[in-house]
Amino acid sequence: MRAVILEKINGPLAIGEVTLPRVSTGQVLVKILVSGICGSQLQEIAGNKGNAKFVPHLLGHEGCGIVEDVGEGVTKVKKGDKVVLHWRKGEGLESDFPSYTFKGKTMQSGKVTTFSEYTIASENRLTPVPSDVPDDFCALLGCGLSTALATIENEARVTAGTSVMIVGLGGLGACFIKAAKLPGAKPVIGVDIYDAKKEVADALGADLFINSAKEDAKNALERLGLNGVDVIIETSGDAKSISSTIPLLAGSGTYILVGQPKPRESIEITDALHLFGGEGKTIKATQGGQFSPSRDIPRYVEMYRSGKLDVKDLITHRTTLDTVNDAIELMRTGKANRIMIDIWQ
Repeated sequence: MRAVILEKINGPLAIGEVTLPRVSTGQVLVKILVSGICGSQLQEIAGNKGNAKFVPHLLGHEGCGIVEDVGEGVTKVKKGDKVVLHWRKGEGLESDFPSYTFKGKTMQSGKVTTFSEYTIASENRLTPVPSDVPDDFCALLGCGLSTALATIENEARVTAGTSVMIVGLGGLGACFIKAAKLPGAKPVIGVDIYDAKKEVADALGADLFINSAKEDAKNALERLGLNGVDVIIETSGDAKSISSTIPLLAGSGTYILVGQPKPRESIEITDALHLFGGEGKTIKATQGGQFSPSRDIPRYVEMYRSGKLDVKDLITHRTTLDTVNDAIELMRTGKANRIMIDIWQ
């Protein structure tokens, strides 16, 4: 099969032939239809996800596919099922890591990968969905959209009138604007360092866009009549961004770290006395917003079918396996939101 391989840290991704093993206990062979590219892949390419010692390896963790074969013990899915591939554990068996062959050598990889024509996935990284659910929507549920929806509901507990600031408007940040609008957050504020992201924020219904490279965010908030924001969600993982936006919390506000800082990187909280304002402020990190694939994916599918969840404006670009490096560069330079890989084109 053809696949994208991280062969060298900070190097271009390789596109090559990889040999699949047979499925073993708890494993499922899936034909990938489409895969999203997440900001985590940029961190993997840089070796910032603890993955440097495991190269070469496959990539991707949000996708949509069709089950081709199942290993011993698998009961959750069967051949022909349409599935969401997700990085969070769902119901089902936790299998061993699959071993592929690349350039004549054995290559281990993750329990879910999606930048390839086929993949061997652990049963608990798959959730079946009805065959008529659109492929792109399924792929978004693997990480970006599900993380945003779950974080807003479970971690931020946003209700109508909650002020929400999203810092970093890449593919994940765009999903967060969408998710914050659903329960009626007001105002919803998008922050980024690229002017082009204003168009993204406006299209998704944000009430204010701040280019933090050109404007002091505190001044911009004051023009809106805000002394602070109830919920701030940081998606970039940039240490300077985190340090500069924590002080923007309202009394009793909640700051949620979604993007991960680089290994061994420190975050400074300046004038930390402000944390004791109001009833006390909260800073916390989240792992996917406590997204539970087996519980939440069926709910999100129903939201989509009812018209409550429209995702057509979240995807800005499409690419193929052969042009994936061009797509990665678009993400690095802030020129894209979610990019979808059409695997068989």
